[in-house]
Amino acid sequence: MTDTQLTIEASVAYQAFQEMHESKQTYFTFLQEIDVKYKDGGEASKDETGELAKLLAEHSKKVAAFNIAMSAVEDFEARAALIKLMS
Repeated sequence: MTDTQLTIEASVAYQAFQEMHESKQTYFTFLQEIDVKYKDGGEASKDETGELAKLLAEHSKKVAAFNIAMSAVEDFEARAALIKLMS
């Protein structure tokens, strides 16, 4: 089953999954850049720390939206197809 064959609820959950994955990647990419930048000493600036906090908060919102969307997928077959698509 492809994402175009999912139920409406499963499609919403899949979109939320993709957004959650993207926000996670954005957060970890920025975190890795900071880690590389300061690997030989020093620490993140106030702006960098603030940006990390902002990215983490955005990711947390995406996780919550995904959890809500996933709980709306009550059809067993749709849920199984969605889980397979996400793996």
